[in-house]
Amino acid sequence: MFYPNILQPGFDSDALVLCCALTNNTRHMINNKVMMALGKKGIIVNVAREALIDEVELVKCLVEGEIGGVGLDVFENEPNAPRELFQLDNVVFLPHAAAFTNESFYDVAQVMTANLEVFFTNKPLLTLVNNKF
Repeated sequence: MFYPNILQPGFDSDALVLCCALTNNTRHMINNKVMMALGKKGIIVNVAREALIDEVELVKCLVEGEIGGVGLDVFENEPNAPRELFQLDNVVFLPHAAAFTNESFYDVAQVMTANLEVFFTNKPLLTLVNNKF
């Protein structure tokens, strides 16, 4: 199991921000042990994928006051969030909408147009998809 540096001796932080990929090695990397190390003042902000956090343990730690709070814009079983979270004052929900800006829509249109142009002129695509992880 992968454990972030929060479990290393001498590590002292009140905030843990998650912004990494979800892989077999990172699934539920934020478990009860990590939450206990973060402590009662600790805040977790997840802007990546919810399955990075053991959601059952997260709810338990929040309800029991073992961690200070959480900011979430994703849930492990979307669109269903644990009902218990809606009753807590130490939970902040945000929409997972970072890409919904005028600039990002413009950039996507530019890339799409450029890819169509090279495709129809039998040239290599500019943005190939690599599904080998």
